[in-house]
Amino acid sequence: MSLSISGLGTAVPQFSIAQEAMAAFSSRLCCNDVRQAERLQLIFAHSGVNRRYSTLLEGESTDGNVPQSLYSLDAKGRGPTTGRRMQAYEAGAPPLAIAAAKNALADAGLAPGDVTHLVSVSCTGFMAPGIDLALQEGLGLKPTVERTHLGFMGCHGALNGLKVARGCLAVEPQARVLVCAVELCTLHFFTEWDQEKMVANALFADGAAAVICESLPVTTGRARAGDSPQSDTAHNSPNTRDEPWNLTAVGTVRIPDSATAMTWRIGDFGFEMGLSRRIPELIAVHLRTWVVSWLDRQGMRLSDVGSWAVHPGGPRILDAVEMALSLPPSALDHSRTVLAEYGNMSSPTGLFILERMRRQHAPRPCVALGFGPGMVVEAALFIE
Repeated sequence: MSLSISGLGTAVPQFSIAQEAMAAFSSRLCCNDVRQAERLQLIFAHSGVNRRYSTLLEGESTDGNVPQSLYSLDAKGRGPTTGRRMQAYEAGAPPLAIAAAKNALADAGLAPGDVTHLVSVSCTGFMAPGIDLALQEGLGLKPTVERTHLGFMGCHGALNGLKVARGCLAVEPQARVLVCAVELCTLHFFTEWDQEKMVANALFADGAAAVICESLPVTTGRARAGDSPQSDTAHNSPNTRDEPWNLTAVGTVRIPDSATAMTWRIGDFGFEMGLSRRIPELIAVHLRTWVVSWLDRQGMRLSDVGSWAVHPGGPRILDAVEMALSLPPSALDHSRTVLAEYGNMSSPTGLFILERMRRQHAPRPCVALGFGPGMVVEAALFIE
C-alpha cells in the first residue's frame, strides 16, 4: 500500500540572520587569533548558506549586531549549559511545530479532529511531556490520537517518520497520519574553537515541517474542513492538494567503516556535532552501488528518476551525491536553494525541499535521500 502526501506545511522562526553577520558574530565568540578568524570566514563563505532563521533571535540583525541573549560575547568559554539550552528548546520548539502542522492541515483541507495518528521527529531537544503532547494540545487533536516520537535520528529523521506513517496506514488504511519534524539547531552553537565544529556552526538553523499522510490519493476538489490559522513566519505550499505525491518504496543502508564519520552526542554544554572530512568521500564511493540496486528492486534505473530531493548536509555532500550518481548540474538545484535560503535545519530540511518541488510540480518519479549518524543513508521513492 502506498502513502499519499495530501498536505505539507513548513514554518521558520520570526527572525533571520545573514551569513555574513553570523560569521562576524562567530568570529568574536569562537576565535582566539587572526589565523582562526580567517579560517572561520572561509568556512562560512563556502557553506552554501546565505541566510538562516533562529528562535534565539530577538530582532532582525543589522550592521553585524546579533540580537540574542543566550550566547554572551563577554563570557568566552563553553557557553550555556545543556540544561539552559533545553529550557530554550521547551519554549521555542512547540510554537514552531504547531505552526507547521497547522499549515499542513490547511493544505490538506482537514480539521485537527481528522488526525488519527501523530508522529513527531526531533533530535535537538528533550522534554517530557514531549513535543508530541505539545502538538496534541496546541492543535486540539483528539485525546485518542496514537502518538510515536522519533528522537536523535539526525538529518534523515523525517524520512523515518514517513516510514512509521506508512506502517500505520498499512495496518489502518483509513488512518490520517500527521508527521511533524522540528529542530532548533542553533541552540547547540559551539563556542570554543574547533574547526570541525565551526563547519556545523556555519550550516545549521531552526525550522519545522509537517506532512499529512493518507493511504489513497486526495479526491480532487475536496472542500476544506476549515481554515487553520497561519503564522506569518510559516511557508505553505498552495494549490497542491490535487497533486498528491505517493510514497511507494523506502530503503536504508549503513555505509561500512563510517561509525565515527557523523556523530551527535550530548555534552555538558550543548549537543556536539561531529562531521568528518571523510563524509563526501564515503558518499562518492558507496552511494551509487546501493542506489542502483535499490532502484533495480523497484523495477527502475537511475535514468528513470525524474527529480531528486537530496538533504543538503552541506555543499560538499551535494557535490558528492551529484558525482556519485552522475547527475546533471541542475538536478540538485532545489536542495541548494533550500540550503542557501534556510540553512541545514536537520530533519525538517528534506520536507522543505519536497514542499518546494511539490509546489513547482517537479517531475516524478522523485527520489529523496537523507544522511544521518552511523553513517546511514535513507531513501524514499515518490510517484504520481
